[in-house]
Amino acid sequence: MIPGMNPKDVQRAMKKLGIKQEEIDASEVIIKTNDKEIIIQNPQVSKVNMMGQDTYQVVGEAEERAVSSEPEINEDDVKTVVQQAGVAEEKAREAIARNGGDLAKTIMELKEQQ
Repeated sequence: MIPGMNPKDVQRAMKKLGIKQEEIDASEVIIKTNDKEIIIQNPQVSKVNMMGQDTYQVVGEAEERAVSSEPEINEDDVKTVVQQAGVAEEKAREAIARNGGDLAKTIMELKEQQ
């Protein structure tokens, strides 16, 4: 907490100010952005409520991972679109990616284009 202060005194002062703090037993914290994930293993997580607003404090060692923006395309999905929409594999892959993996939307879109 605050160096040189008795933890009980700090708790009393926080209570007078209307601040509630609780420790959360977390094994992992993942923060996702558009292009990466920040993973914190074995974190120390505190939830602080002040004036009705929750704030989370996370302490630990972070690891960053890049995230692919393109969805994984399953081969069975490609075959399904090729058969149902009557298009080439490459066109099916492009349409599946464009529609975020939604096969029904992809098939309908491709059939409308014909």
